[in-house]
Parts: sequence; C-alpha cells; structure tokens
Amino acid sequence: MAVSTQQPSAQRTGAKGSGLVIALAVLAFACLASLWVGAKGIPFTATWHLLWHNDGSSEAVIIHDLRLPRTVLGLLVGAGLGLGGALMQALTRNPLADPGLLGVNMGAAAAVVVAIGFLGIGTLTGYLWFALAGAAVAAVLAYTLGTAGRGSATPERLVLAGAAITAVLFAFVQGVLLLNPMTFNQFRFWDVGSLASRRMDVVVQVAPVIAVGIVLALSQARALNALALGDQAGRALGAHIGRTRALVAIAVTLLCGAATAAAGPITFVGLAVPHVARLLVGPDQRWVLPYSMVLAPILLLGSDIVGRVIGGAEEVEVGIVTAFIGAPVFVLLCRRRKLARL
Repeated sequence: MAVSTQQPSAQRTGAKGSGLVIALAVLAFACLASLWVGAKGIPFTATWHLLWHNDGSSEAVIIHDLRLPRTVLGLLVGAGLGLGGALMQALTRNPLADPGLLGVNMGAAAAVVVAIGFLGIGTLTGYLWFALAGAAVAAVLAYTLGTAGRGSATPERLVLAGAAITAVLFAFVQGVLLLNPMTFNQFRFWDVGSLASRRMDVVVQVAPVIAVGIVLALSQARALNALALGDQAGRALGAHIGRTRALVAIAVTLLCGAATAAAGPITFVGLAVPHVARLLVGPDQRWVLPYSMVLAPILLLGSDIVGRVIGGAEEVEVGIVTAFIGAPVFVLLCRRRKLARL
C-alpha cells in the first residue's frame, strides 16, 4: 500500500517538474524572439551571430545596446512581479491581492515625483534608487501600521494598512502633478510601464536586489504552506508566523520595488500569473512560486513583442499591452474556475 500511495505522488511531482522545464523552454524562446523582433528587421541567423560576435555594425548596436538590455530587464521585472504577486496572495490569503497592495507601487511613484518635481532629477538612472527607496518606505510603513497596537500582523490588517498608505500617497502624487505640469510631462513616461530605452546600467542596478528577493521568497515556500492552514495550525506545524510575514513582506518589497522602479507600474502580471500557476500545479507554494517566476516573464516579454509588432515604428508600451492581455485572461479564469484556491 505504501508503494501504491507514493507512486502517484511521484508521478505528480514528475509532471510538475516536466511542466516547469517546458515553461523554461518557452521562456528561452521568448527571449530569443525579443532579441529578434523589432522595428528594424534583422534575420534570425544574423541576430544569433551578432549576439555572440559584436562586430560594431548598426545591427550589432541595436541588439547589444537596445534589445539585449530590454530582454534581460523583462526577465528580471517579470520574475519580480510574478513572484511578488504569488507572495502577496499567499501572505494575505486574498486571491485578488497584487504587488501594489502593500503600497509598493504608489510608494515608488511618490518617490519618483519627489525626485523629478523637487530635486530636478531627469533621468531614469537618477531616480531609480528614489523609486526603490520609496517602495521600501511605503511597505515598511504599511507593515508597521499593520502590527501596531494589540495583536499580530494579520492579513486583514496588512491589507487595510496598505490601502490607507496607497490612498494617501495617491493624493500626494496627483496633487504634485496637477500643480506642476513639467513634472507630469516627465513622470508619465515612467508611469505608463515600459521596457524600452532601458540601458544595461539599469539592469545592473536592479539585478542584485531582485536576486536577493528571489532567494528570500523561495526560502519561505514551506512556511507559507503552513500559514495557508491558519495561524493556529501554522504554529502547530512549527511555523514562525510573525517572522514569516516579515520576511515575505521584505521579499515583496525587494522584488516589486526594484521591478517597479526600473520599468514603472505594470498591471495584471502579478495578479493573474499566480492564478495560472495554481491552476497548473495546485496550491503548494513550493511549486506555485517557481512557476510564477517563470510564467510572468513569458507574459511580459510576449506583451513587449506584441507592442513592438502592432505599433510599428511607434511602439505600444508593455504596460498597456499587459492590461489588454491580462484583464481578459483574468476574467476568463474567474468565470471558468472562479478563483484558484490558496
């Protein structure tokens, strides 16, 4: 009987592992397509050759200075948003949670507005760290409010604190933009959400932050499985409730703060992708987190490629495309299966 019980479990694990390998292969194809497709047509064979042999030609410059940083940033931003969304939904036990629920997105936006409007900083690399710091401050403030007073940081208190911080920061951002049209004119290019015009120095700045967030997030998968059973059951299983929530909040801040700082607010990736992952592998966070980390860059890079194709010389920003693609997909998931259980 023990053999017959373990055999289906091993088969399910093998199927999930095979699915993850297939997803990684699709992601590799998306990366190659991102390097290949663009306003200037370059044959695929030439693209592959120039990727490894930079001969200084105009095509090589396009690939190495424009498309390669854009593709690598899409990988990082997608992984950060997908993993951050899965963490937020697991942490709050709310299937409608997204990375902005702790005030991360609005904290980054407020910091960018301050950098542009009050400090005169006009480049992405200049206000990148302001955005990351703003996201971190907003998340810490939301977590502090959520743990203030009696009791622990329950999911409900964290959500309410994050919503309050978001509302206050949104009013501040809108007030500054209305009073300062020049700030609005510059802020809107960041606010739309884009991978275009990002150089490799942006990738180098955000990569270590997202890497730390990924390691921290994956290390909390077992603890999140215990928390899904409730606080009392989680404690009985040996989970440290407060420490787990704090570490997950830090991971969300690192992942989504860095992703938002680099590419601007991009919607629906962190909301919809974890649902797809749970439909494929179930509620086990040991599989949901890696699947979300791989599927989200596929969606983001695919949306970026679609934006290049349909826009021609004038590209459609990836934040707009993900909204058009992600919203119907999410509605379809809700109608077919309601919401995947956490």
